Amino acid sequence: MEIILLKDVEKVGDKLDVVNVKPGYARNFLIPQGLAMIANKGNRAKIDEIKSKEAEAEVARLDEAKGLAAKIEAVTLKIGAKAGESGKIFGSVTNIQIAQAIQEQVGIEVDRRTITIPDEVKLLGSYVAKVALHKELTTDVKFEVVAD
Repeated sequence: MEIILLKDVEKVGDKLDVVNVKPGYARNFLIPQGLAMIANKGNRAKIDEIKSKEAEAEVARLDEAKGLAAKIEAVTLKIGAKAGESGKIFGSVTNIQIAQAIQEQVGIEVDRRTITIPDEVKLLGSYVAKVALHKELTTDVKFEVVAD
């Protein structure tokens, strides 16, 4: 059965994709949950209009994300942590702490799940993490772990 997805569905497809699924899955789960609709001529025409509007909005969101990326890249965040005399910190720096530092020091709210730290941060010093601000844009955020 051909359906049009209204939201991203894991292992099925992305929003506004036309996909083939088993009829029972479509009728019993996807359509009642508001995740999809039947792919007939009328619905396909509606989706084409929605896709054009979404494309314009997506360009605007990408431009906004580029502006946020420039602000984040211009700053080196300071993250305080309790540390011993050897420079080893108690615990480690997490993406939650980086998100809070971005919020406090730059004024931009970033979802913690979009932040990836390549190495485990267990020592004082300077590090770089990646922030996915948009599905097409990932930026580096520099942060320095300092002793409290």
